[in-house]
Amino acid sequence: MRTLHPGLRVSDPQASLRFYRALGYTVVGTVPGTELGDLTLLRLPDDEFAALELVHDPSGRAFEVGRGLTHLAVQVDSIDAAVAALSAAGASPSAVQRPGGPDGPRTSWAADPDGHRIELTEWPAGHAAGLGPSDFPG
Repeated sequence: MRTLHPGLRVSDPQASLRFYRALGYTVVGTVPGTELGDLTLLRLPDDEFAALELVHDPSGRAFEVGRGLTHLAVQVDSIDAAVAALSAAGASPSAVQRPGGPDGPRTSWAADPDGHRIELTEWPAGHAAGLGPSDFPG
């Protein structure tokens, strides 16, 4: 089993695509006219499968960014390049931080056009591609 992808409601699919493309996502495919709205499935370059779904309701009904999803974490190869690309796309990522100290990951936060919080993480050299048991000693 595995988690397939979260679906994020977006108000302007083109603005959202500019933001997520700046992070390196590419379009896998689209599914128009579902009961949720028009779907756009995205993947990152190293992913074989879709990792994110943008959901747009073409009726234009307003929606509120929920409090259940606090953020989406995205691993990047270079935090500096990701921050620069997002800045060039009109986003305002935060300053790069090292929450785990000098040997920990480098992180930055940005909000997509609808206010969804995105955590960007660059792992230190030699770290696995994600969080695992070794990250939680004890």
